[in-house]
Amino acid sequence: MSADNAVDAERAADDRRRGLRRIDLRRLGRAALLGPGARDRLPGAIEHLIKVHRARHPQAGPEAVETLRRAYVLAESSHRGQTRKSGEPFITHPLAVTLILAELGAETTTLTASLLHDTVEDTDVTLDQVRKEFGAEVTYLVDGVTKLEKVDHGAAAEPETFRKMLVATGSDVRVMSIKLADRLHNVRTLGVMRPDKQARIAKVTRDVLIPLAERLGVQALKTELEDRVFAILHPAEYARTQAMIAANAQRPDLLATIAEDLRKVLRDADIPAEVAIRPRHAVSVHRLLLKRGGTELGGGDFGRLLVLVGEDADCYAVLGELHTCFTPVIAEFKDFIAAPKFNLYQSLHTAVADAQGRIAEVLVRTRQMHRVAEAGVIALGDPHAAAEHLHSAAGGVPSPATSGAGRAPTGSAAAEAWGRVDPTQPGWLARLLEWQRDAPDPDTFWTALRDDLAQDREITVFTAEGGDASGTIRLPAGASCVDAAYAVHGEGGRRCIGVRVNGRLAPLGTRLRDGDSLQLLLDDAAASRPAADWLEHATTPAARIAITRWLAQHPAPADDDQPATAPAARPTRAASTAPAAQPAAVADLPGATVRLARCCTPVPPDAVTGFVIRGGAVTVHRVECPSTARMTATGRTSVPVGWRDGTPAGGYRATVLAEALSRPRLLADLTEVIATEGVGIVSAAVEPPQEHRVRHTYTVELPDPQALAGLMRAMRAVPGVYDVYRAKPAVTATRS
Repeated sequence: MSADNAVDAERAADDRRRGLRRIDLRRLGRAALLGPGARDRLPGAIEHLIKVHRARHPQAGPEAVETLRRAYVLAESSHRGQTRKSGEPFITHPLAVTLILAELGAETTTLTASLLHDTVEDTDVTLDQVRKEFGAEVTYLVDGVTKLEKVDHGAAAEPETFRKMLVATGSDVRVMSIKLADRLHNVRTLGVMRPDKQARIAKVTRDVLIPLAERLGVQALKTELEDRVFAILHPAEYARTQAMIAANAQRPDLLATIAEDLRKVLRDADIPAEVAIRPRHAVSVHRLLLKRGGTELGGGDFGRLLVLVGEDADCYAVLGELHTCFTPVIAEFKDFIAAPKFNLYQSLHTAVADAQGRIAEVLVRTRQMHRVAEAGVIALGDPHAAAEHLHSAAGGVPSPATSGAGRAPTGSAAAEAWGRVDPTQPGWLARLLEWQRDAPDPDTFWTALRDDLAQDREITVFTAEGGDASGTIRLPAGASCVDAAYAVHGEGGRRCIGVRVNGRLAPLGTRLRDGDSLQLLLDDAAASRPAADWLEHATTPAARIAITRWLAQHPAPADDDQPATAPAARPTRAASTAPAAQPAAVADLPGATVRLARCCTPVPPDAVTGFVIRGGAVTVHRVECPSTARMTATGRTSVPVGWRDGTPAGGYRATVLAEALSRPRLLADLTEVIATEGVGIVSAAVEPPQEHRVRHTYTVELPDPQALAGLMRAMRAVPGVYDVYRAKPAVTATRS
């Protein structure tokens, strides 16, 4: 069975098992496009498109229908004589893309632009013609998805085309909606291409288009794209997953039994609701299998129950009945209604066990939430019309989409200036648009874009700049204080010399968590500069690009290896400051300067690896350091490194932590033991006691690597100390 047929068979089985209709983008396109007589079927296809559109938008009148007819006539006539690699008339592609969007509920302007989206790129039709026939808004969308010519841009054509689309999306998210539907239809028909080209397109889809679909909340597109890319890039694992799904379909349906029990509970409680089974798609099953360590999945693992109600309050009423009449699995409860995801998604998530102990995951949402969960920003309609409505209601200025002033400004500051918070202008998109302007070349932009999109979760951090100035910023999960400094101050982030996280001094490399309170300490001196090792802490493209550009423009002296974070690295109490350790390792890179990473302080005989940073220098990390995994995951190439023979003049630097019961003179006793061992203290930090326990952190200079084990034994012998260990940098989340 081919990958396409396997996917279709899975969806067909899903439909038979469920009482609730799911948006089926595959069947829609084929019903409209397949059949004998290509020329005869096309007029029927446009009639089908209009029927689907009016079913989603009953208010679409004769004018909307006529606009779609005219767009189809122009597209069909201009593409006439062109064929796809499959041999089908080319018009089948824009028509299929438009049908996908129509099924998702896109409004007339989007559908018109979708029918025309390849005309300017592949025919003699010009943007001026489109503007004359269909107006400025349709022209903007068509221009936004039109590719740049390889003859003009060479290898940079693809990244620069995506840059162009993203900038256009910043003013109108419908540009990316059309692109996502376009890519979905192209991926469906990849079977006619060479395997190497299939793989190349699938990888770009995986790294860029799927994360964009996720961020825009268009789950109906995202899930099919994921499954088809999975089938192309991992055919054996895909086949195994499909076999598991097929085998489960032959067994008694556990979820159907629990669904019927739930329907009875809700009827008895007089809560109007639809209860259906929502099967997991192939990639979701595969992820769950990996999460369970590869063990066999149970019947309830192949799907979830979906409960649809009319109002928000009904969602919580359903939740109450669920947790009263079944046994709740409290660890699985999440409220995405009170705290929606960054991609507009809202639902209550929970899991319950019935009387026999069988567990089912349950999603509870309103019907409107369900439409947004499936179609994301497409379900919101025309963003400019929504903005105009909001402004009119508030007595504000007219929307620029209708006033002739151009497109609406983007970003959070612009949203505030317009007196609204536009859900189609999310914070992640504003950040992306800001840093892409500073990406100096297509390669940097392309790499940074994939890194940015790999961050699939956001956190909220509360900031205070001293005094009464405060606010909130949104950052990707895993962001550090360095990222926050550049997010708040832009280029001025280089002036940050220290931070307080939740009221305590912390290193700039500290990874922030959702809800953290952050105060950035700034140096007003004009000579303030970022340290080279900030690049090891920065995860956001905005911070990395700014740091790299500043360091390139302001080369440091060869012996300048001290980080600008030094004041923050010595909180609470600092002991003597010994000279920095001289290079103790060598790299398999002739002439490279070698530095030991401060995040994991490697010491012989630690297993180590290296990464090239600015100016060709190599930073040495312990193999188990989370920074090693993070840089490897982002495509950074490691450099073989090894330890020098003998001991360098400055000794070795290491960081050790001591956990103890809090008592008087503990600090004095520990520092005395360290000195007795002949070890110099570079810095010391003492965290506030919690439940009579305290943790001390010491960065020390060792006369030789063998001294580390003796030092740790001596520290463990201090009364009250119950553990001493090497520093382990905080592990940051990585995208699977």
